[in-house]
Amino acid sequence: MMKSYTTFLFLLLLIQLPIWNIKIHAQEKAQTIRVILDPGHGGVDSGAVGTNGILEKEMVLQVAKKVVQLNRELHGNTLEIYLTRYNDTLISLGDRTRLAKLLVPKLYVSLHGNHAPNPKAQGLEVFVWRPFQSAQNPYAKASESVARSVVLKLRDKLGFKDRGVKQANFQVLRDTRALCPSILLEMGFLSNSEESGYLKTKKGRTGLALAILESIHEYFDHD
Repeated sequence: MMKSYTTFLFLLLLIQLPIWNIKIHAQEKAQTIRVILDPGHGGVDSGAVGTNGILEKEMVLQVAKKVVQLNRELHGNTLEIYLTRYNDTLISLGDRTRLAKLLVPKLYVSLHGNHAPNPKAQGLEVFVWRPFQSAQNPYAKASESVARSVVLKLRDKLGFKDRGVKQANFQVLRDTRALCPSILLEMGFLSNSEESGYLKTKKGRTGLALAILESIHEYFDHD
């Protein structure tokens, strides 16, 4: 773990974000739709392991990178997307949300793969910080809105079972609740052979990335 925030930021700018120049000015913040995608786990933390050996940390990173690619190819970078990690690196939860506080995004999306003892468990789950309505969470309604947008798009376009929008006290949601709308998306169960097989394919990951990207665009188009 980095010993200081300054060291973390310096290394992140040099290693994690080689393509983009981070320029933060009040006027730019008002004009730019900046989104942070947070691929969970990384490094020694593999996350869940699929029935076919797929690693959660690899799957979520590839989906996040594909979202960036499709945003460039299909939308001309109309969204300014940053990732919390660009390679197989373990970034602490605190450092992930400190990056969000630095970049001041319009949306924070944490990407994960699910796992359950029951191999028949299937579907998508999207979490927002608890509770939906709270004086301490000015983005509660917006978080719920974008969560529904994402889960409905993945359900309708890809055929995933909709397990609903749920509440949780995950740190990445708690730490960003007063900053912007934030959600944590569980993209299917790695413990389910059918969904694990889908998530292992390039076609499956591209489908997820496209659905996530389009749901984000639709949310901002109607915001």
